[in-house]
Amino acid sequence: MSKQITEEFTGLRKLLWPIHSFEIKKFLPMGLMMFCILFIYTVLRDTKDAILVNAPGAGAESLAFAKGIGVTASAVIFMILYTKAANVFNREGLFYVTALPFLVFFGAFPYFIYPFIDSWHMSLATIQGLQGEYPMFKWIIPLIGNWTYTLFYILSELWGSAVLSLLFWQFANAITPVKEARRFYGMFGFLGNFGLVFSGPAIILVSRYVRSFELSRTEETGLMLQYLMSFVIVAGIILLFTFYWMNRNVLTDKRYYDPEAMGEGKKKKAKLSMGESFKYIIQSPYLGLIAMLVLAYGVSINLFEGVWKGQIKIAYPSESEYNEVMGGLSTVTGLIALALMLIGSNLLRRFSWKSCALITPIVLITGILVFFGVIYYNNTQLPAGMSIIDAIAQGHINRELIVFVVILGLSVNAFGKAVKYSLFDPTKEMAYIPLDQELKIKGKAAVDVIGGRGGKSLGSYIQMGLLTVFSGSALYQLVPIIAPIALGIVFLWILSVFGLSKRFKALTEQKEKETA
Repeated sequence: MSKQITEEFTGLRKLLWPIHSFEIKKFLPMGLMMFCILFIYTVLRDTKDAILVNAPGAGAESLAFAKGIGVTASAVIFMILYTKAANVFNREGLFYVTALPFLVFFGAFPYFIYPFIDSWHMSLATIQGLQGEYPMFKWIIPLIGNWTYTLFYILSELWGSAVLSLLFWQFANAITPVKEARRFYGMFGFLGNFGLVFSGPAIILVSRYVRSFELSRTEETGLMLQYLMSFVIVAGIILLFTFYWMNRNVLTDKRYYDPEAMGEGKKKKAKLSMGESFKYIIQSPYLGLIAMLVLAYGVSINLFEGVWKGQIKIAYPSESEYNEVMGGLSTVTGLIALALMLIGSNLLRRFSWKSCALITPIVLITGILVFFGVIYYNNTQLPAGMSIIDAIAQGHINRELIVFVVILGLSVNAFGKAVKYSLFDPTKEMAYIPLDQELKIKGKAAVDVIGGRGGKSLGSYIQMGLLTVFSGSALYQLVPIIAPIALGIVFLWILSVFGLSKRFKALTEQKEKETA
């Protein structure tokens, strides 16, 4: 049956739309859910950075502490609550009880929380006074002083993990047979990227529109939040309604979902502790190399984004201007990703696994080093002991140089993320194929714990350590230290690709012989 379906699609149809007409009733609602989730994720991702980076006394440096401490602790709490809820609710109820609290908070934030921030937050004078008194905690104090912004940031970060990685893919894996997954899953990603393409212009238009009223900065940010969170709620309602409709009109039809067939020989997804994950990876060099790829990507992109977001704040110091830049990033990333997803699938068919796996680290490190080089050049133009903001104000350096750095960083970030979606993720998933069933399940769970979570956290911890040791410094001033660290991590990434390629080729050939 699978062979017959594959042969039915040829030419452009096979590349662009490998979906049968009778499958549209199931495929399109799932694609719409993916679109809504990524649309919400992109709006939240851009907005959370805009309001926290520009919070009184804060900066891009505070993001490392918010992610390394706040998000990590909150993720642990969330998983404990989610596990308990999973024992109480069925699959449908668990989806609602997990997604709804996020949507309620984001809907309430611009109307019931933001208008009262003057009462709930510390004043700028209080934050600056504490920063002077406790310089080692300079970037943590604004997170506490502006605690509602920090809460918004944490919940925005958790949305992607909770609703996309957990709820959506668990639902998709539960109702999609393997023969459909081979055709559906790539198309879900393709449709989902339109969420980036639509959300970016929406953020840009709203950011420009609110500035046209010539309001105070607080009023301008409040109006921007009202519009953007309205988009989030509308997309959230469509998401929940689509899920509700599928449970009553699609999953009740055995042509689309057969519980007995899906349950045959199905193993539960492994949930490993951190200790068990380390043990599994140490025992398997093959898994260790996959984990190194994921870890290296997370650390390198985190180090780069920390410095880049600091430059955005310098060039565009208001929340609406900052958010406009982030909206531009989402738009460009979505457009490049859509093009590269079609190109990437052809590259995977024409070239070796190693060649395709090397493209992402080479593209990323080339762009990052050029970006850090321009930052270093700008730093050499500063008078000794003077910050870049003061240097711009006194005419020692042109603001246009900082704007150029922002545009350069946006290009590197967009292209790096697009290459990740189109080549890094597929090659990483292909590496699991030659493994036996147990290693596929438990090994993937171990890599997700060590590589996925560890990559994001380690990048933040490196920045936190540097900012603590060199208290009073900004991230752009630490580029001479950050750049060699990033270079070293990507070098280990490239070595891991070579090592994994040999093992992948040997395992694949062995499996082909066994099959023959």
